[in-house]
Amino acid sequence: MTQPLLQVQNLSIDFTSGAALNNAVKNISFTVNAGEILAIVGESGSGKSVTALSLLQLLPQQALVKGKLIFAPAIQPAVDLLQTSGRQMNSIRGKDIAMIFQEPMTSLNPVITCGHQVMESIQLHQQISAKAARQKAIELFQQVDLPNAAELIDRYPHQLSGGQKQRVMIAMAMSCAPSLLIADEPTTALDVTVQKTILELIKKLQQKTGMGVIFITHDLSLVADIADSILVMYKGQIVEQGKTKEVLQHPQQAYTKALLACRPALHARGVKLPVVSDFFDGNENNQAHVKKTLVTSNIDENKTLSNRDNQTADNAVLSPVLKVEKLSVHYNGKRSFLFGKPNQPFKAVDEVSFIVSKGETLGLVGESGCGKTTLGRAILQLIPVTSGNIILNGSNLAALSSKELQPLRKELQMVFQDPYGSLNPRLTIGNAMTEPMNVHGILNSKGQRKERAVDLLEKVNLTAEHFNRYPHQFSGGQRQRICIARALVLNPSFLIFDESVSALDVSVQAQVLNLLNDLKKEYGFTSIFISHDLSVVRYISDRILVMNNGKIVEEGPADEVYTNPQNDYTKKLIAAIPGKSIMF
Repeated sequence: MTQPLLQVQNLSIDFTSGAALNNAVKNISFTVNAGEILAIVGESGSGKSVTALSLLQLLPQQALVKGKLIFAPAIQPAVDLLQTSGRQMNSIRGKDIAMIFQEPMTSLNPVITCGHQVMESIQLHQQISAKAARQKAIELFQQVDLPNAAELIDRYPHQLSGGQKQRVMIAMAMSCAPSLLIADEPTTALDVTVQKTILELIKKLQQKTGMGVIFITHDLSLVADIADSILVMYKGQIVEQGKTKEVLQHPQQAYTKALLACRPALHARGVKLPVVSDFFDGNENNQAHVKKTLVTSNIDENKTLSNRDNQTADNAVLSPVLKVEKLSVHYNGKRSFLFGKPNQPFKAVDEVSFIVSKGETLGLVGESGCGKTTLGRAILQLIPVTSGNIILNGSNLAALSSKELQPLRKELQMVFQDPYGSLNPRLTIGNAMTEPMNVHGILNSKGQRKERAVDLLEKVNLTAEHFNRYPHQFSGGQRQRICIARALVLNPSFLIFDESVSALDVSVQAQVLNLLNDLKKEYGFTSIFISHDLSVVRYISDRILVMNNGKIVEEGPADEVYTNPQNDYTKKLIAAIPGKSIMF
């Protein structure tokens, strides 16, 4: 019988913090065969990335690792990766076991060209000349479908898009034809079309080379079409594992069922999304409700929501809160260093017109670079517009001076894509929330402002004790809820959500989407919801605008655009949504 490429036996990982001992991974075992793609799935903190890092001895010194990691490539003797010396491990890393990290921008050196970073790995392990390494790097760039590889090799990471940087990381990982490839969340926050391309690329390279692959993700549906086997982790333990089709179509464990059920694509708009807690503690009523929702969503959706769509369309004509008229944002030479076209104007937003009615959520969807974020920032007057009008409640924001805009800014608020980057790390959450109230003179005293901030924290499922904590003391999902609470402290009439759930775990994403629906009912705000994921936009929005190359290419009621798209670009976005065929 052929020996597995990798055998993980009774792996436990603990982290020491003073006298405390935190269990990150608890006595797990699994195997990976040559030519197999194993998906390790779980939420943040489940132990999946820690497990992967232990294979390459990349954990910090305070990590206590026990067990056996038997690595047995085809033409080499088997070794226990936990017992290898540092020198031996250096010869294995990059050559026999390669890793694609989650965030390519922080994994690539910003002051070294992309080509040089790939060439460095090639020369380190293969002992060939710089000229030969450069030629091989160009060939690798071509294999991962990077355009103009001979030119791209001399560019720096900041001169590439997110998808291109991720392909550079894949080229680097594949440079020495590894026996085992570890892909740690390689598509998180990427456009659905780029995501699909990256998944297909990894599958193609795996089939070509016969390597084993460990694919780490928080989204079960993402690996439906590429993984041979799935391993589900929860709180450091393996709760379910098996062949992909069996796990996805017949999940046995509550946690697996929860990860599958909380995807917005399975639910009608307005229906409360299930969350992980609904599947634990023997909560049979919640589980029954979830199953009923999943069975009846498609039946009820078109029948019950068509009237709402028609009403929304009528309201948009009768009571518009926001009118955007032929809005354009142009940049001179903005992309010259990316595409080699100096001084060529770039039209980020090109004569876009639409209206948003009172109480409506308008979805704005498209890939990175289509102009949707630029449009959102232009509406808030965070960037200058080239031409056009932005009429909010009768006032043309594009024609006002900064001083004239100041009193109107409290009516317009934005929830940014990166919650950590939009919170000042030196300010407590309480100070971050009371500062806007101080600036705009909301309420009369410090105590009243604190009371309002605490009340909003509790509305986003946090507590009063979080008022005095700092951003780094929260998870990503908690930080995003804090940003939503901060945006609401001024009681704005209009909110813009810019990719506010794109990088969250699917279960946390469900919690945030439920929260937005609840807050909208309570506060009655009007909003624009920006995302690259049409399934999320369809769930949360009344109407949808689809953007491509700075223009609106399709618009209409959310369900109509999602189920019956007319534009080829919209059809491409829908086709790229992962795991649409999986039913719970």
